[in-house]
Amino acid sequence: MSLIPKDLTPVLQATMQKGAGAQRWQRPTWVDHLPPCNAACPAGENIQSWLALAREGNFEAAWRTLVADNPMPAVHGRACYHPCETRCNRKDLDEAVLIHAVERFLGDRAAGEGWAVTPGPDTGKRVLVVGAGPAGLSCAWHLRRLGHAVEIRDAMPEPGGMLHYGIPAYRLPRADLAKEVARIRAMGVTFTMNTRVDDIEAAVESGGFDACFVAIGAQAGNHLDIPAADGSKMVDAIRLFEDIEAGRAPQLGRVVGVIGGGNTAMDAARVAKRLGAEEAILIYRRDREHMRADPYEADEAFLEGVKAQWLTNPVRFGSEGVTVEAIELGEDGSLNPTGRLETLPVDALVLALGQHAELDVLRKVDGVAISARDTVLVDAGMMTGRAGIFAGGDVIGGLMTMTAATGHGKKAARSIDAWLRGGHLEAREKPPPVDFDMLNLPLFLDAGRSQMSALPLEARSGFAEVVAGISDREARYESDRCLSCGNCFECDNCFAACPEQAVVKLGKGRKYTVNLDLCTGCAVCYDQCPCHAIEMVEDVAALAGDARRPLRFKARP
Repeated sequence: MSLIPKDLTPVLQATMQKGAGAQRWQRPTWVDHLPPCNAACPAGENIQSWLALAREGNFEAAWRTLVADNPMPAVHGRACYHPCETRCNRKDLDEAVLIHAVERFLGDRAAGEGWAVTPGPDTGKRVLVVGAGPAGLSCAWHLRRLGHAVEIRDAMPEPGGMLHYGIPAYRLPRADLAKEVARIRAMGVTFTMNTRVDDIEAAVESGGFDACFVAIGAQAGNHLDIPAADGSKMVDAIRLFEDIEAGRAPQLGRVVGVIGGGNTAMDAARVAKRLGAEEAILIYRRDREHMRADPYEADEAFLEGVKAQWLTNPVRFGSEGVTVEAIELGEDGSLNPTGRLETLPVDALVLALGQHAELDVLRKVDGVAISARDTVLVDAGMMTGRAGIFAGGDVIGGLMTMTAATGHGKKAARSIDAWLRGGHLEAREKPPPVDFDMLNLPLFLDAGRSQMSALPLEARSGFAEVVAGISDREARYESDRCLSCGNCFECDNCFAACPEQAVVKLGKGRKYTVNLDLCTGCAVCYDQCPCHAIEMVEDVAALAGDARRPLRFKARP
């Protein structure tokens, strides 16, 4: 007995018509969906794409793909809180891909190899960027890629904004930040430091600029309004970090209290211990479960011996220490004072209560509107109410992180470019990302996450970097752990599984197509795709007898 394909695989998705045999009513199409890591990245990085290149060991191409969206991978690989990993589908299989470590590896490799990017053709347009923080640096980078001349002005001595003055060196070594800034400078961006812009309109007019992007950040610390005795040592966390950068590290005393429960509070407590405090105590009105700090940052702080006084609120600060009131947390999350007081014998208080932007320079500009929440109002293209004046980063509110600011800078640059060319940036909606249950999990093997080495506790007395990078081999291994959610990685499963040999390989990097003369629409290729990169679409054209008619995309239910 001879076996032919129809004996092995019933043609389930076909109809029978007189004189025509089996007629296909659906067919496969190869599509690129949105991976959840890409969707979660505030900088809009194409993470899946550069991981795929790193998997092959093509590190330079991976880096170039990365910096098309984010000019500072060595910085972000160290200091970003990587929401991409929180959304990584791999975490539901074993553990999330170590995306931030691969990003850091690529940034460090680029610095070591001297990889550079060429600016775009000169457009003859000039843009002023006010603020050298992550939003301003990102905007300048992307504007140069588009061919515009850029000058950055900033009031501080060194570029970086909160990257330089708000993140301790044990998390972000200044030499690594300087290398990323040097690459932006090498693109032809002019840096004018120690220069505060007090009048935006005058600066634009006198400098002959065609547009301006304002990214002055939120560097003013929020205050704590409690009675304090004369001589009480109460300092703002950001001012503390700035003093350390300027070589003016203060003596805080033996026991230091830190007010707050965010990432800055974690850093302030760890810094206090590095400055000689025997104890650093977090004083926070909620409990650990409800604190705003990234879990990893909190774990690192407690590992280094930071203590916590949960559910307490400071009421006064005197010579004997800080008096706190016990708080009860209601079921609805409300904070209920109890009247029970306790004095903690601290020598100094560090305030880490968040920051706000000082917007006086923007209030002076006709047409710029400020919200009731003290944020600058911008349109979908990040332009203020004044034509040619754009704003981004912390001044517009929202997710106030370095990565969100970097994304704002990129979006603003593209919008400025469109405006300078007489158009506007077209809004694009993100499609829904590929969920874990859309993947073909039996086709993936368990592969545990790499472990990044760190300084032993006894060596963490100074500001040396705590977490080490990964090797070439580890970078490729972690990249290979990527499930390539929604994007074909040419595994050949569809090619091998097709009973009619209808799947056609187009060559490396070009994926596949289907021979419609052979395809029966059985969907075996769809079922064998591990990453949901194939959709079965209704073959209206075939049913109508014209295989050349265009088909409409039909998403998987």
